Amino acid sequence: MADSTTLVIFGASGDLVRRKLVPALFSLHRKRRLPEGFRLLGFSRTPKSDDEFRGELAEAQGAGEAERKTWAEFAVGIGYQTGDPANPEDLAGLDSRLRKSEAQVGGQANRLYYLATPPQVYLSAIRGLGEAGMVEQSPGWRRVVIEKPFGSDLATARALNAAVHRTLAEEQVYRIDHYLGKETVQNVLVFRFANSIFEPLWTRNYIDHVQITVAETVGIEHRGQFYDSVGILRDMFQNHLMQLLSLMAMEPPASFVAEALRNERVKVLAAIRPIPAEAVAQHTVRGQYQGYRREPGVRSDSSTPTYAAIRFYIDNWRWHGVPFYLRSGKCLAAKTTEIFIQFKTVPHSMFPLRPGMQIPPNALSFCLQPDEGMHLRFEVKVPDTAADMRTVDMEFHYADDFAPGAIPEAYERLLLDALNGDASLFTRADSIELAWALIDPIVEGWQKPKAPALEEYEPGCWGPPSAAELIRRDGREWSLGCGGHAL
Repeated sequence: MADSTTLVIFGASGDLVRRKLVPALFSLHRKRRLPEGFRLLGFSRTPKSDDEFRGELAEAQGAGEAERKTWAEFAVGIGYQTGDPANPEDLAGLDSRLRKSEAQVGGQANRLYYLATPPQVYLSAIRGLGEAGMVEQSPGWRRVVIEKPFGSDLATARALNAAVHRTLAEEQVYRIDHYLGKETVQNVLVFRFANSIFEPLWTRNYIDHVQITVAETVGIEHRGQFYDSVGILRDMFQNHLMQLLSLMAMEPPASFVAEALRNERVKVLAAIRPIPAEAVAQHTVRGQYQGYRREPGVRSDSSTPTYAAIRFYIDNWRWHGVPFYLRSGKCLAAKTTEIFIQFKTVPHSMFPLRPGMQIPPNALSFCLQPDEGMHLRFEVKVPDTAADMRTVDMEFHYADDFAPGAIPEAYERLLLDALNGDASLFTRADSIELAWALIDPIVEGWQKPKAPALEEYEPGCWGPPSAAELIRRDGREWSLGCGGHAL
């Protein structure tokens, strides 16, 4: 008998389902990567029928003429159940419907529950699933995907982890961070560990510093009330940037299995030197774009930062003394995500340089979006000169070497991994808590009298002036960006 696999999405009437999750699932269906007989069941308090739910998803998907037949095949397995995850009777009704459809198939009955709900619903939904006996792993596996944010500080993250573990084993929990699902983020591992020419250079002996930039051109859009209670540190640093840092700095794992990869990422976070609250002015910058306080849902006297730059150090043998500069912000000059590695300058120049001239250091950048690829910067001799030099760029672009559309959406990879039981790109409980332990003192320090000033910056620039000063005090400059545009 064939097994059955059902993805149950809590909060199915939300925007995430139409915009990200269902398009990713439909793409997997077209590639024939979903389990045979896969079904999708939406669960939400908004009343609607199966046909209404299918119609809404079809309209949002916008399948063209060539895809209508494929969509019809996919839509056969889509259903909807009205209910509240905090209501035991509604969960009992959901379980009854699942059992009936699973009995028709026979074999193992596998379920993946996806919490696409507001964070305040996570605990009641997980507790309800446990009390209803819906997460017992027999006769099939049971897994739960939890969206970010996972807690709002270390205390709430620990409390949430403890509550989750009262119902679920850690191997059943998939805390999702869509940044780890990006193809170009995963390529950092391949670049480092599949190319022997680079990994020997990946140390304090050759690398001067590292920059990680996540910049957005948009403001807070329709998320004013939520964002004003969160700010840039909780929204971007605690999850996305800290995970990028851990991938960039991790030691080679013994094998390409989930626990080996996650163990090495956790070791990096554990080795990052915490910034005491009284020292945040030395290592951090915060800013707020002009007009933020006039955004809908934002307090008129809000001190919530929309930009931050932080200097971290990793206290281990590989990275001792190498600064890691992280920055992210809203309403900046360009949308880009980049990891920039600057190597040390040559210790001695044998060339007859002009007065005041120095040989620029080599640099390597991973452009994670929007122009996905890599750039290696090095020096060459200018023809017909004695020893004049010029910096050139050796480039790789995914768009040049792979077919259009070759890079899947991050949710496509993550959903497939969750269905297959591969937790490599999901965040473990200890990783979540270590990241919060690094961010909490900065948040606390920003509330103290000696905190760095909240600087206002114009939309369309690259953040407050102090951000440039933070790195310039160390004799360095922010990266020029993957495309050569000044950041």
